[in-house]
Amino acid sequence: MVELQLRKRNACVIVLGDIGRSPRMQYHAQSLLEDNYNVDIIGYIETQPLDALTVAQPKCKIHELSAVPITNLTPKLQLFFKAIWQTLSLLMALISIRRPNFLLVQNPPGIPTLIVCYLYCALTRTKLAIDWHNYTYTILALGMAGGEQNRLIRLTRRLERYFGSKAHTHFCVTNAMKEDLQRNWNIGPVHVLYDRAPAQFHPIELPQKHELFMKLSKDYAPFMAPCYADLKQSGMLESTSLTQKLANGTVLYKPQRQAILVSSTSWTPDEDFGILLKALESYESVATAEPHVYPSLLCIITGKGPQKSQYEAQIAKLQWRKVSIVTPWLEAEDYASLLASADLGVSLHWSTSGLDLPMKVVDMFGSGLPVCAYNFKCLSELVKHGENGFVFNDHSELAEQLRLWFEHFPTNPSIIETRSRFKRSLQEFQDLRWRENWKQCAAPVLEAFL
Repeated sequence: MVELQLRKRNACVIVLGDIGRSPRMQYHAQSLLEDNYNVDIIGYIETQPLDALTVAQPKCKIHELSAVPITNLTPKLQLFFKAIWQTLSLLMALISIRRPNFLLVQNPPGIPTLIVCYLYCALTRTKLAIDWHNYTYTILALGMAGGEQNRLIRLTRRLERYFGSKAHTHFCVTNAMKEDLQRNWNIGPVHVLYDRAPAQFHPIELPQKHELFMKLSKDYAPFMAPCYADLKQSGMLESTSLTQKLANGTVLYKPQRQAILVSSTSWTPDEDFGILLKALESYESVATAEPHVYPSLLCIITGKGPQKSQYEAQIAKLQWRKVSIVTPWLEAEDYASLLASADLGVSLHWSTSGLDLPMKVVDMFGSGLPVCAYNFKCLSELVKHGENGFVFNDHSELAEQLRLWFEHFPTNPSIIETRSRFKRSLQEFQDLRWRENWKQCAAPVLEAFL
């Protein structure tokens, strides 16, 4: 027993991306800390990581990688330069960490991550665990002429498959990916670790929603009350465009309030924001024609990414009357509150491999928010059409779902019944949180490496 207690418990979590925008790997690190591991995290810090990993946490050390310099090289040479730079940066970081029992590595990106981590583990006799979120080669193929038949993409796939197979154990995000890894990649053992919302994503009461709206009204006009001059005369202490706080402290929704639609996007090619814009354009036409049937719609789109400025320029040109769009970047606490305050969520994610699931939907479900989700191969492992949300295949189907959901909002008896059914299903989903799921599925596998 004494020997077991004295045995070192060191883990290294590797994200060759922005740690702050890699929630699953942050949750891994948090769970390891809660299981009394010393945790080293290697990755980029473009967004602030979770407080649980940074605030008064002596057992956790974050090793920031140096950003890849901007060059004027051709696209292929840029990829080669980036791989060399990241290889050296990752090697230097690995040299500086506490000697771990195992590396827990996010894939993608697999190049050069899997190669470097395999060599490190072989030299230091450290165990290697890979958490498969998707496939590197399918993501790279999006931006390459020839797609998956491009020679560079075929090479990437061979490297990803070869070095991926060298790991001692594997986690993945869907049962479909597990079957593909085992059948087509000859990789195992593979453990399905479904994403589950952590405790901070949960339903909230109206006073908490009002506090969020008050906060957002300071920066975003669609949340502001039309007029503050008569607050005292009307018996209100505070007011937003959606809620009002009375003198006795009671918070109420405003009559004929606007509805809130929320979507979180990485503004990348694997999430076609144009689908949502076309659906909103259709809703604008219907709501303008029948203003007493359909409410005004406030669409909140969160996230950062390369295509954000391009779409913001398109949004700025819109002259809509019934639909308004804001694109804030929110802190983690406010993002969780926003999901719990919305009336409907939208996921535009489609998988390059067809084998992963959108974590944004998991967060929405954890917050009790029904979702309209873009359909792809294994989405049914998470979203079940008509049971906990809706599935759409194009902008016209999404537009129809928005029209039905918000018709005679918020008093439509049919939608109230549907919402109650969804709520029961989502409550079942919320019964199993990330921490409990991780302890059941991941902890025993990693404990075996001690």
